[in-house]
Amino acid sequence: MTASETDLIIAGGGLAGATLALALARTVPELRVTVVETFPLSPDALPEDYQPSYDARSTALSWGSRLIFEELGLWSALSEHATPIRHIHVSDRGHFGATRLHAEDHHQQALGYVADNRWMGLCLMRALLDTGVQWQAPAEVMDMTPTQDGVDVLIRKDGQEERVSGQCLVVADGGRSGLREKLGFVTRTENYGQNALIANVSTGESHQFTAYERFTGDGPMALLPHGSPRRPENQSALVWTLTDEALAEVLELSDEQKCRRLQERFGWRLGRFTRIGQCSHYPLKLTTMDEVVRPGVALVGNAAHALHPVAGQGFNLALRGLMTLVEQFRRAVDEGCSIGELSVLGEYQRRHRRDWQQTVQFSDSLIRIFGQSLLTVATARDAGLVGLDLVPGAKRWFARKAMGIGGRRAVVPSVSTATSEDSRHDQ
Repeated sequence: MTASETDLIIAGGGLAGATLALALARTVPELRVTVVETFPLSPDALPEDYQPSYDARSTALSWGSRLIFEELGLWSALSEHATPIRHIHVSDRGHFGATRLHAEDHHQQALGYVADNRWMGLCLMRALLDTGVQWQAPAEVMDMTPTQDGVDVLIRKDGQEERVSGQCLVVADGGRSGLREKLGFVTRTENYGQNALIANVSTGESHQFTAYERFTGDGPMALLPHGSPRRPENQSALVWTLTDEALAEVLELSDEQKCRRLQERFGWRLGRFTRIGQCSHYPLKLTTMDEVVRPGVALVGNAAHALHPVAGQGFNLALRGLMTLVEQFRRAVDEGCSIGELSVLGEYQRRHRRDWQQTVQFSDSLIRIFGQSLLTVATARDAGLVGLDLVPGAKRWFARKAMGIGGRRAVVPSVSTATSEDSRHDQ
């Protein structure tokens, strides 16, 4: 068994882990960062070009997330395959309530964006090529032992075990994190009794860069614009909420039958549904935790919290949390502290929890309110949607939530300053 040293070990090299690694390389270049990823990902073996796939999965990015990626110097590349959301239309199927948001009303180019996950990952990897971040892939973090100076992490790679010592371990391996459970973190899970069916669809009419949030008796349905100058404007990313029984029934249908069923639920705002791509699905649940840090360990992203996708807030909340953690690491290094000290990680938890609680309340309340079919509740929520459309203050609040700027956003140190420091570090 070999042994090596680093400052920070990130377990998970997906979108959250790679973004954290890049943010640290940009803003805290003094730290030695090692990413451990179970899939064979490496910045050293990247495709030279990117060919969008019809079935590519995507992520909704808020305007606030765009600002963060701009700070990290990544937005210029990301925007090549990011579709702007210029309008949001929220409606309640079978009822009169509806509200509409327009980017121009808030003096913005867009309310948010939709970006392919694979493209985001490729952009992150390309950016990481110019940093000192080290990769262990394919490899897996098997265990962690606290030490006097930080943590001792056991990694398995190519059938061999290696111990890596560092100041801190960040768990970023997703909502089904086996490492989180192995380390003894306790989660509370509330099942919504629903599933999200994910697919890309084509429609007879252009989406006009509009995101639709449609609440139905069977659960919410979202259609996000998924076209760009390089792709037709009649493609959308579908998030369709279904019960277990309804999901099983839909999966048995032909593509043509799926389109007809979708038409019945969504309506004709985009004309006829003409195509549905490969479908994937997962159960919906709200996962919360009282404790996301311990001395030498921090959980981030879906490993720390998992939300219903109704408002598209999951990754945007995770991204804000990553920047809060980066800010605390920057402060610890400036003050000569270990980044694994509980005072450092505890401040990350305290500051991110406010944002997390507000976002969870916002997303979960939408499910509670629109998931009831009682006439009195339906009438009240329809009146609320109309009120949002008519009352400027309420509409501004709703828009800021949707744009990811309603809560606190961690300030990222100047990229230009950090880049010059990074160059010296690489030398």
